[in-house]
Amino acid sequence: MRKIPSIRNLLIALTLLAASMPSFAQVRISVTFGPPALPVYEQPLCPGDGYIWTPGYWAWDDDDGDYYWVPGTWVEAPEVGYLWTPGYWAWRGDGFFFNEGYWGPHVGFYGGISYGYGYFGEGYEGGRWDNGRFFYNRSVNNVNVTNIRNVYNTTVINNTTTVNRVSYNGGNGGINARPRPEDQMAARDRHIPPVSVQAQHVQAARTNPQLRASVNRGRPPVAATPRPGAFNDRAVAPAREAGAPYNPPVDRGAAQPRANTPAPRPENNVPPPNAIHAKDIQPHARPAPPNTGNPKLDQKYQQQQQRLYAQQEHQKLQQKQEQEHQQLAQPQANGARTQQIEQKHQQQTQQMEQRHVQEQQRMQERQQPPKKR
Repeated sequence: MRKIPSIRNLLIALTLLAASMPSFAQVRISVTFGPPALPVYEQPLCPGDGYIWTPGYWAWDDDDGDYYWVPGTWVEAPEVGYLWTPGYWAWRGDGFFFNEGYWGPHVGFYGGISYGYGYFGEGYEGGRWDNGRFFYNRSVNNVNVTNIRNVYNTTVINNTTTVNRVSYNGGNGGINARPRPEDQMAARDRHIPPVSVQAQHVQAARTNPQLRASVNRGRPPVAATPRPGAFNDRAVAPAREAGAPYNPPVDRGAAQPRANTPAPRPENNVPPPNAIHAKDIQPHARPAPPNTGNPKLDQKYQQQQQRLYAQQEHQKLQQKQEQEHQQLAQPQANGARTQQIEQKHQQQTQQMEQRHVQEQQRMQERQQPPKKR
């Protein structure tokens, strides 16, 4: 596993979420063998209005060198109109990297993974917001209409689950899916990281030995819960069966990648939705010199490129965020202030990446060679 950044950010994460697992946006994870298949389980009854289903997934624990199951659960949306984009594992050339889930006004790319219950690889078919209320699609959700009347029925044809229950994108045997234009648009929305109850839910799963893949062989005894952390609730759903036989490497310890290797940037040229700080994003590489066939025009365009990269916005923002982190380390800093700063950093980082991508796209459009008639 690779952990980026260092202990300082781990302390910030602990301040932000007292009982949270540090992997939320503070830790990048890469493993050289893929997670088990998604187990088969039933969705617990929705506990009330405004709860959104967040599907279960396999997470990684570096201390044990093992995957563990994070049960699916119902979570109250942090804001009206917000939906959950699940996290997902993806192969990036030398390992499987985990892309953190997030809240946003639209559901973005989650690797094409069919998590079920409305998450069938693209978008979300489990419900929609209307006039400040969330309406549940009963065809894919377990909802008691006596308590929740804002429901509808729309049949969803899901062909993915009849083929496999693969839990990762790319690599050997992985899902072959790429972001759609609407996914790229969703990646540029304002996002909210997993809320505190989700972090506590993950931590509870991490400390439960029965949820480790090496113990349950891909069939966790707690596959889904009615609320975050409710592992002993009577409504807990166990896995009916494993999604596929689980065969991890014999020597899991030897399968670990080299440490301190930065996570690669997404291949679709969209700002990573889980990026919190400027240092989480690799500095932008300079593009190749323009070649329109007109030397004077090429020189003009190259000067524009140099001005764009001379702005050093990435470096300046990183330095500013580092200074604010140092202030948060002071004894008078509290959890609420830390959370505000972290949310501001995420917004700053996303906006910086959006500006760079947009400016780069405009520049590339201007630098296209003239079409021959």
